[in-house]
Amino acid sequence: MDRSTPTVAELVRRAVEIADPDDRDPALGEFEEQLEDDDTPITAVENIEERLALAAEGADYEIENPSVSMATAVVLYLASKRGEASGDRNPRELLSLAARAQWRGDPPSAVADWLADRGVRR
Repeated sequence: MDRSTPTVAELVRRAVEIADPDDRDPALGEFEEQLEDDDTPITAVENIEERLALAAEGADYEIENPSVSMATAVVLYLASKRGEASGDRNPRELLSLAARAQWRGDPPSAVADWLADRGVRR
């Protein structure tokens, strides 16, 4: 395995740290726990969207928590960059880029409010 290629667990951990730096959101903790042992290199995952959706559903049964939605968006954004964007961007910028990529600049209102509460431009 190429050590420079991040694993699913590494990208999920990074996304959760970005979305919840103070570790206060139990749904994000559940989301991370769902994938904490997934040592598959992100580039080897056939359908990362499906894997993340299953984990998100396990953490947020009603799929309403904007922090879980944003953590998923961050993982997808980082996966599209092979994880390389994680070290050279500040957290707010990553949240903004991930939201734009996931919802093409028009996130659901709960996510838009969540981003605004954190001073993130979409």
